[in-house]
Parts: sequence; structure tokens; C-alpha cells
Amino acid sequence: MPEIIAPTTDYLRPEIVSKLGNFELVAKFVVEGFITGLHKSPYHGFSVEFAEHRPYLPGDPIRNIDWKLFARTDRYYVKQYEEETNLKAHIIVDSSRSMNYSSDPKLITKYRYATIVAASLAYLLTRQQDAVGLALFDEEVRTFMPARLKASYMREMLKVLQLTEPSNKTKTQSSLRLVLERIKRRGLVIVISDFLDDPDEIITSLKLMRNAGHEVIAFQILDPIERTLALSASDATIFDVETGESIKTQPYQMQESYKQAFEEFLNNLNHSLAAERIDHLVLETTTPFDRALTEYFYKRQMMG
Repeated sequence: MPEIIAPTTDYLRPEIVSKLGNFELVAKFVVEGFITGLHKSPYHGFSVEFAEHRPYLPGDPIRNIDWKLFARTDRYYVKQYEEETNLKAHIIVDSSRSMNYSSDPKLITKYRYATIVAASLAYLLTRQQDAVGLALFDEEVRTFMPARLKASYMREMLKVLQLTEPSNKTKTQSSLRLVLERIKRRGLVIVISDFLDDPDEIITSLKLMRNAGHEVIAFQILDPIERTLALSASDATIFDVETGESIKTQPYQMQESYKQAFEEFLNNLNHSLAAERIDHLVLETTTPFDRALTEYFYKRQMMG
């Protein structure tokens, strides 16, 4: 897939967006910035018009006609309801303790980044008249909200994202399997995680979703230092935030081998998921949010 990125504005920079408190405001801020970027872009392959009505068709109940819109346009339109939506999407967010990491006070945590991506996608899906649901997991499923199309329901999801604190260990395979059992209709599944778990279990769980007929996007959220181990200290103690285990080391002695091993892990994961027709995108917590929304638009177009 060619890389196409909408022009970046302040609306899309994590360090700017993360200062906003209300998550509905965050979602609007990011989505409006993204759409503005698309309008300025030379690329015209995306539809960014969000129709909330459709033309009246013979057989539609007359009570569904929007008479106020008729008065303005002299045309008959009906409001779309949930059963008429184009898509049911579920956004699944890793809320385990490892997601609460940030290597620098100036950077946001992986969980904060993941929740902003999730909030923006939920807002965008709702604007497109697509039903959206939410699940949060760590070593179990902490929250499951089935896909619905209501502005008030979307706000409740954003509230859950904002108030949830990362905790516990990660059990990707068992948790995602439980989420999959609760999704009743085929659609789009978006999984947002650092995927710092057993690679085989990650692949198996996402493959199960694909085999169940869902289109799947896997957003892997990483802190920049997790890819490089570029610590400035000559001596460091590295902690596993989920198990509490620690190791004392001199980072410069292992940087190259660590970086090579981690990139190999990412490449193997990417190739394995691509073989299953699962889109996989690595996003660092410094990456503007348009990368995630652009990936979503690609998948949405392929499905349509």
C-alpha cells in the first residue's frame, strides 16, 4: 500500500492534542484537523462528505422523512437509523499496565495516545453513520460496549476511554478471543495495542478475527525508546512494568543488538499479519494522528 499522509497541522500533533481535557473535544479537534489536511492535499481519493440522510425511496415510511430538510431543499430525504448503517466497527484498546509507559515527561503515554486514536475513530465513524463499539482489555475483558450508532452512546465510550486507568498484565490471545465471541455481526475490527506479548499469540488472535469474516486493522503503539533503547545514562535499571522484574545494564553495550532484535520482531509480525490480509501499522507516540486515520480510510475504501 502506498504511503499517503495528509498535510500535518497542529490539530494532529500529539503534544498539542494531549493538552485538551475533554475527549469529545479531542476527537473533534483531531478529525477536523485531519479533514482540513485532506482538503489541502493533492490526493483526492478519499470521500470526506459525511451524509446523515439518504434520498427517499418508494416503500420508505413517510414518518421517516425529514420535513425540515424538505422545506430547505424541496427534496425528500429520510434519516438513517442504526440498522441502515454501512458498517459495524469495534475498536479494541489494550489497557494493560505496559500501555502506561512514557520515556519522557514531554511525551504522552502509549495508553493516552491509543485512546486519542480510538476517540477520533469513534467520532469519525459516528459522523459517517457507521455503528461503533468499544472493548478494553488487559488480562481479561474490562469493558465491552456493542456497536451502536448514537451520539450519546459515542460520548459514553469516550468517557470510558478517558476514565480508565491502565492496570494488570497483558493476555492478548485469551482477551481478544472473548471479545470476538461477543461480536455478533461481521464488520471492521480495530485493535490498538503495543503488542508486547507472545508474537504467536498475537498473530493467532488476530487471525481468528480475520477468519471470522472481519476486516482487521492492528495499530501498534510504541514509545520511541522501545525501538532503539537510546538511553542517555551510562548505567540504567530497566523495569518490566507488568511483572516488576528488573535488570541493571549499560544501555550502550546492548543498543545495537536490542534494536536489531526489536526490528526483527516488528518485521516478522508485519509479514505474518500481511499474509493473513491484516493491516498492521506501527505508530510511535510522537507520530501525528493522521497516520491512523489515513490507514482507516484505506481500509474503509477497500471494504466499500
